Amino acid sequence: MSKAKIALITGANKGIGYAIAAGLGTLGHRVGVGARDETRLGEAVEKLRAAGVDAFGVPLDVTSRRSVTEAAELVELEAGGLDVLVNNAGIPGEMGPGWAQDPTSLDLDVVRTVVETNVLGVIQVTNAMLPLLRRSGSPRIVNVSSGVGSLTRQADPGIDIGPVMAAYAPSKTFLNAVTVQYARHFAGTDILINAACPGLVATDFTGFHGSRTPEQGAATAIRLATLPDGGPTGSFFEDDGTIPW
Repeated sequence: MSKAKIALITGANKGIGYAIAAGLGTLGHRVGVGARDETRLGEAVEKLRAAGVDAFGVPLDVTSRRSVTEAAELVELEAGGLDVLVNNAGIPGEMGPGWAQDPTSLDLDVVRTVVETNVLGVIQVTNAMLPLLRRSGSPRIVNVSSGVGSLTRQADPGIDIGPVMAAYAPSKTFLNAVTVQYARHFAGTDILINAACPGLVATDFTGFHGSRTPEQGAATAIRLATLPDGGPTGSFFEDDGTIPW
């Protein structure tokens, strides 16, 4: 009997992150549930276990170097390795009327806070987990992005991509660019890294606006987390295929 693959999902105590954890768990992965709020983390782990998922909690604040280091140590101790990393944790930042961020009046501290989580946090977590991932036979990294990070879509007046979000949208463009740099670095190795767009999902992140369920939003990330060897890398995907940069 083959050993279960180990997955770590950041921001997994609710919403899309929880759905990714549940989906990978249903496929037989042992799932590390990463989250900042330890109470909600414990509740999520209990709920996953009740559903038959082999889950364990990983206290994790992606903006804290100490927390990230301790998380890597915990995954090593608890699971002995890591096969899949899903960088799902993210924040929209403070929004104005109409769920918009006006670039002409944007507080730079909002931009810094969003980038700290959505980009620098991903780099910090990925690099901390790389020693574990490199020991895997088929390591997979998925960065949960957004279609609003597509410059092609943002610049096309014929595409309705929602309100102006001058902190959140560029943070996802930045994340996409970082994903490509990792893919270039990993070229010729077994590590596959891609970005996933979940679509507009009705969660507290979006104020419960959107027509998609967390399970629907999780589908692309789960597919990328379970790609076969030789699969795509350095690409940006949604349900219908690739998204233009």
